Amino acid sequence: MARDAPLCHDYGMNDPGKAAQYRLRATWAAQGSDGRKHRSQKSQALIVNALLELIAQGNLEPSADQIAEFAKVGRRSVFRHFKDMDTLYREMHASIAISLGSIVEQPFQAADWRGRILELVDRRALGFEKLKPFLRAGQIHRHRSSYLKTAHAQFVAMLRSILVGLLPKSAADEVVLVETLDMLLSFETWSRLRDVQGLSVAKSKRVLKHAIEPLLSDDLARRRGWGEGC
Repeated sequence: MARDAPLCHDYGMNDPGKAAQYRLRATWAAQGSDGRKHRSQKSQALIVNALLELIAQGNLEPSADQIAEFAKVGRRSVFRHFKDMDTLYREMHASIAISLGSIVEQPFQAADWRGRILELVDRRALGFEKLKPFLRAGQIHRHRSSYLKTAHAQFVAMLRSILVGLLPKSAADEVVLVETLDMLLSFETWSRLRDVQGLSVAKSKRVLKHAIEPLLSDDLARRRGWGEGC
């Protein structure tokens, strides 16, 4: 889609839909600008919003026809603004990335690194639950989209970087510890607890903390020489 007139988030939209917090609007055109360009931006926003809403409602693989019907545009309009479905999923990823960023960038409350690792459980539970339909949709489409494969790799690397950044250097050098924590704090593990094992959010968090706490015990830290410094 054209980048000279980008879409932007509008968190003030009065929209009761499940995906309202991720919705986009066309940037308001400057006075005297091309009205056709603004209409095109508006159509693009309607199409992306339709995709987001359908996925939020549980349709993880909406067709172009379903998107067009929900957006109240013609099917041709979908592919006039987005050359293929992969391009449309790029917009989905860009939209939810801002929401995820607002969660991961929040300052930690715990004073020590062990507390911050456990705080990651609560923080990721919030993010994974909020974005679960879109992350699951990404899993489904990733095998046929080089862009989504790359975006997922960047997503995993970002989460890992946050984790490693919380550990003292001596602990960060412990490969098995890092790999174990990275796995326990992943979306895949969260999805297993919630969707396969059928646990509630609260019970899923308790399970993860039960698994993580022994890895961070004072006794183990002393034996391994993990200090408080980074």
